[in-house]
This record gives sequence, structure tokens and C-alpha cells, in this order.
Amino acid sequence: MTSTTLLVPEAAARRSDRIAAAFAGVVATGAGLAAGEALAGFVPGVPSPILAVGRLAIDLQPPGAKEFVVSLFGTADKLALQVGVLVVALAIGAGLGLLGRRRRGAAMTVIGGFVALGFVAGLRDPDTMPGLAAAAALGELAIGVVVLDRLLRLAGAQQGGGAGGAVMPDWSRRSFLLRGGALAAGSVVAAAVGRSLLEGQRTVKPGELPRPEDAAELPAGADLGLEGLTPIVVANDDFYRIDTALIVPNIDLTTWRLRIHGMVEREVTLTYAQLIELPIIEQYVTIACVSNRVGGDLVGNAKWTGVRLRDVLDLAGVKPGATQLVGRSGDGWTAGSPTAWVMDPDREPMIAIGMNDKPLPREHGFPARVIIPGLFGYVSATKWVTELELTTLEAFDAYWVPLGWAKEAPILTQSRIDVPARNGSIPVGPSMIAGVAWAPDRGIARVEVSVDDGEWHEATLSVPIADTTWVQWQYPWDAAIGDHSARVRATDGTGTTQTETPTRPDPDGARGWHRITFSVH
Repeated sequence: MTSTTLLVPEAAARRSDRIAAAFAGVVATGAGLAAGEALAGFVPGVPSPILAVGRLAIDLQPPGAKEFVVSLFGTADKLALQVGVLVVALAIGAGLGLLGRRRRGAAMTVIGGFVALGFVAGLRDPDTMPGLAAAAALGELAIGVVVLDRLLRLAGAQQGGGAGGAVMPDWSRRSFLLRGGALAAGSVVAAAVGRSLLEGQRTVKPGELPRPEDAAELPAGADLGLEGLTPIVVANDDFYRIDTALIVPNIDLTTWRLRIHGMVEREVTLTYAQLIELPIIEQYVTIACVSNRVGGDLVGNAKWTGVRLRDVLDLAGVKPGATQLVGRSGDGWTAGSPTAWVMDPDREPMIAIGMNDKPLPREHGFPARVIIPGLFGYVSATKWVTELELTTLEAFDAYWVPLGWAKEAPILTQSRIDVPARNGSIPVGPSMIAGVAWAPDRGIARVEVSVDDGEWHEATLSVPIADTTWVQWQYPWDAAIGDHSARVRATDGTGTTQTETPTRPDPDGARGWHRITFSVH
């Protein structure tokens, strides 16, 4: 048999050594990460290494990264980031295994460097206890180093080995693969258990939701009830979630505090019990993410229960000259809103403690979050709020502003087609084109539909709940066989019609008319 059909023994040995070493590095890295995840779940105060590095990546992201990631993954952006961190870590692990074939000490040193990076990143988490985090980092380091060393020895990839060596005997190969596979499987189980425990740490039952004196009720005709049309009130479990928290914070009501400080007459700190002693209100408000593309679903309407934001600010007394209200989350995230917008008596900003007649879900900000009608969430909707600081627009840039997003961002007038579904198919005959339109806090005055780029026809609107909410709309159409398109535009309560020219979401929201194509059979 010629050399073109059979690898020479030395080449086969070198390739086998490299594969085994890379596998050893991947397993060792996975074991170290799994140990960290398990410790984070079992010991409060120990940071998850994957979440710590993920948070660091979020905080160090370049301008434009948020828009790109959300456009690719939508509300699955956090999962995608964590998977990306894991994949990169395992790839680095494979490289460390290859390095360890010849330079064992150098590989161990690099492992130590990456563990140190994870430790430092973990200190950014306000729940991290440095002493416990340091002990956990040493444990992760020890496990990673020991597993890598043992697997490399078992593979026969000693320092200086590999070149000219023999291919690993079958018995040794089986032992290597069995032990490595067992460690990999154990790591997956340990990491899963740790993450599950981490999710449930310090969870406190929220108790009863205070009821307002005047309940907000849906008017008759607010929901058109069409199949496929987004409901006028989005259920909590279906409501979009966009934030920077890779794991939902668990806030203990007994220790939670809301601090109001900065340009105020007197600093005030409220407990949860003190907060809910203020008059309770509820209102329907549509909120939206600035990353929402034309036709996207990063928008929703809910009934919010809470207290007036101005009542809270009045306790501290806002000084003249305070032009920005900065909300700060328990994880350090910030949003900055114009004080003039907050103090406008025609609006009712609030600190929400309930959503759709239930205590605020953890995913949406338990125990309290800020809702300011008419502003995109990144400049207003602080979840897990712990601080309200009065300052000036010039003195502070909130989280997303240095990353290229506008400092002031009212929600734009927008509309969307839900029915028919994009690229879907409907039967011939009488049908409905339908969707939603929103312009908080200006309200929607008119929605128009054009089929196959023809003339515009006014649609029928659902009964508005308030100017702060979206409306549903529908347009009856006699569907003819063939391929068709439809587009929609809305006009808000000020008489302004949404812009036709499409734009990207950054820096202050996407513009353009939503268009879909569909077929009739």
C-alpha cells in the first residue's frame, strides 16, 4: 500500500497525541468551570464563572454590539452570550491541552491567569463575597490543573513526548476516553445542578399585592379577539425581556431598600413596607425596547400596580436645576430620564410592584421597577431598582449612552402587522389584515393599510385603554389567489404619521413602515 493511502506511524502518533491533548484540555477546562458553577449554586456569595465573564463582556462591549446581538438572537441574547463564553473557554482549553504536551508549566500558568480573570470579573457582582470567591477560584484552579495533568499523563503526552512516539495502545486509549468521558459527563451534571441552585438562592415569596382604591379596568371593545392577533394585554410569561442581567436577581424584601439622593433637599431611604404605605395606583402602560426593529415584538402592554414616582420624589424634595433622574438597579445598571418628563403632570410615572394583578415577577424587576410612560426602556425602565439619584443631564451618562445610544429617547410612533403571518398563507375569500399600533403617551389616532402597494385604506381601531397604551386594528379584505404584500402606517394623537424611510434601531429607535408578504390559496 502506498504512502498516499496510509499515514506513516510517526505522523499517526503525532496526530493521535494532539487530539488526545486537546481533548484533555477541553475536559479539564469543563471540570474547572463546572466546579465554579456548582460552588456558586451551593455557596451564596460565590460568583458563577460563566456569568462573571459574561457580565464583563456586556460591560466592555463596543458601540453597536447590543443592536447586532439582539437582531440575531432577540430575547435569547443572554443564552447566546453564555453559550459563546462556554464555547470560547473550551476552545481555549483545547489550546492549553496542546500547550501542555510540551510545556506543562506554561499551560498551568495560563490556566491560573484565566482563573484570576474570572475571579476579578466575579468581584463586579454586588452579591459576591471576596473571601469566598477567592477560595472558590483556588478550587477551580486546583481541579483544572489536576485534571489536565492526569489526563495528559494517561494519554502518554508527557513533556517532550509525542514526536516519534508510538500510537497509544488500545487499552490505554480506552482508559483515557472512559475517564475523560466520565469527567465530562460529571461536569455537565455538576454545572446543571449548580446553575439550578443559583437560580433559586434567597428567593422570597412576595406576599400579597396591595390593591388600589381605583382599579384600572379594560373598556369594552379594547380587545378585538382575532385569532393570531397579539392580545391587548400581554401575559407576564409572554412579555418580552431585555436587560443586562444574565441571571435574574433574587432580592430579599426584608433587606431591600430604595435610596433617593443627589440634588434633593434631604436624602431618603425607604423599606418595601414604607414604599407601599404610599397611595397605590394602577394603570395600563405599553413599554418598548429601543432595539425593537420595525415589525418586531420587543414591545408589550400590561397593567402595572405601584406608587406614583412623584410621591416618592416629593419625600426627598427635588432641588431646582436637577435635570436628570438616574435609576440604579441592584446589579449596578443605570437609566437616565429627563426630570421634566418625570415631573410633567400630564404623565403618571410610577414605581411598579405588580404586573397584571400579580406581584412583579423576578424577570421583570421584583420587588420594584420604574415605569415612565412614553420613554424607551433603556432611559427609564430600571428593574430591581435600589436608587434614584437626582443630577443633571450633563453630569452623568447612563449605561447605554457611552455605547452610542441617545440620551433622550421618547418611544416613536410605530405599527405592526400580526395577521396574516409574515410569509404565511391564508385561504381565498373574506379575510382580515390586523395588528397593533402604539405611540405612548400620545395615543393612536389612525392606522392605514395598503395592499400590494395600492392606495391607503383606514383600518378600524379597538377602543383605546389610554394614550399610554397600544391599540389593535383590523382591515377587512377580500383575498384573491396569488402572492401579495401589505404595509401599515400609524398616525399618533398629535397628528404625526410615522416615518416611511427605514432606519436602524440605534441611536433612538427604528423607523419605517412594516411590510409583509404572504400568499392566498
